[in-house]
Amino acid sequence: MSKHLRIGIIGSGGIAKAHVSAYRKLPFVEIVAVADVIPGKAADFVEALQLDGAAAYDGHRKLLEQELDAVSICTPNVSHHETTVDSLKAGKQVLLEKPMSVTLAEALEMTQVARDTGNMLTIGFQPRYDPNMKLLQEIVQSERLGKVYYAETGGGRRRGMPGGTFISKKLAGAGAMADIGCYSLDMALNTLGYPRPLTVSAFTSNHFGRNPLYHPEASRFEVEDFGVAMVRFENDLVLQFKISWAMHMDTLGATMFLGTDAGLKITPAGSGPWSGVWDGSIGSITLYHDEYGRNTQTPIPLIEHKLNLFDEKVRDFAEAVRDGRPAPIPGEQILIQQAIIDGVLRSAESGREVSVELPRHD
Repeated sequence: MSKHLRIGIIGSGGIAKAHVSAYRKLPFVEIVAVADVIPGKAADFVEALQLDGAAAYDGHRKLLEQELDAVSICTPNVSHHETTVDSLKAGKQVLLEKPMSVTLAEALEMTQVARDTGNMLTIGFQPRYDPNMKLLQEIVQSERLGKVYYAETGGGRRRGMPGGTFISKKLAGAGAMADIGCYSLDMALNTLGYPRPLTVSAFTSNHFGRNPLYHPEASRFEVEDFGVAMVRFENDLVLQFKISWAMHMDTLGATMFLGTDAGLKITPAGSGPWSGVWDGSIGSITLYHDEYGRNTQTPIPLIEHKLNLFDEKVRDFAEAVRDGRPAPIPGEQILIQQAIIDGVLRSAESGREVSVELPRHD
């Protein structure tokens, strides 16, 4: 493969601009094509961002006929499945924005196609690139906590409900649990080594989204703005997962990992009504343990950095394509959290615990 990458952008909304900005910082990358289903929108995008020489297409299929090394998929959730499958089958390497898909069935097919074609499917979770996320993973997986038997993650916004495609069940699949909840799940599951889920018991509501006092599109609000779930995994591990787009509270609490020898408490960075969720950096890590028979609380020094996490996500993908490395955040890994979100929705609808079934490829 050429060391100079030819990249296509599918979808030309706000997140696509962030991808363009990140790619432009890489001297070995050229953005050569942009596609959008809205006629003329891709052309306007190319002109506005001064992507000289880039072709514009009204739809992704024409773009995929071009000689491209990889694509960034920056479309609404409902089209993640089709554009990803088409791109993989067309021989392109894929960076897909979160969440992975609308349904578990779609995610299963996407990972199967990646496996069958041998092409890369990586999912865009930029918080992974905070070096403190790696530090957290090393602490937990080094067994410094002993056996971890309980974890708790999630977060909430005081006022942070989106509109448009995000509140449509057909277009988004889920609400807060998938939109910002996927970050919380990835943070906890990656730290734990992505264990296999067995069952989910969940409750969801949309008291704020359906209330015109709190949302201007209340009449068409179809997804959850709050959810809580208890997820049981193999090896006697449980996870409490909670998330909210809006609430009469400042926080839903820190993320915690309880082990037989020690516990770990983690807070996110940031402040204000849109903080308190794991779409950014870590704010603090505290170890709780016994020392000489006394309860001890020890702050873990954070790794200082000035990284732009979004840029790091795009750079890692581009370098993986260039160097022939595996997917940085493989779709098969994120499939596990997609199965959990699917279980959350099924459990909340039925009012009972449900099983999670995933194929094994051991």
